Amino acid sequence: MSHEVSFTGQITPDQVPMIAENGFKTIINNRPDGEEPNQPTSAEIEAAAKEAGLAYKEISFSGNGLTQHHVEAFADFFNQAEQPMLIFCRTGNRSNGIYEAAKQMDLLDD
Repeated sequence: MSHEVSFTGQITPDQVPMIAENGFKTIINNRPDGEEPNQPTSAEIEAAAKEAGLAYKEISFSGNGLTQHHVEAFADFFNQAEQPMLIFCRTGNRSNGIYEAAKQMDLLDD
């Protein structure tokens, strides 16, 4: 596959301009708000992304809460979003998992 995708742990709103400077066009958040104290909210990161000219989508789920609905919503957004794309959660594992699930179900465009 020719996807330009990177996975990372939690990002902060003040990191978003650097993410844009590094050439990313889209951010996907797989982490629900409130998992830990002082975690930036999805709305805060979304505002920073919009200010930096990046597309943003939250498709959040708990570590063991991945459903078919999440995978389909992820694939629908992924297939129309501009790459390169940064996908994050607490550690990056959840984000890699939803991407791999969408690939295994053949839901991602080449």
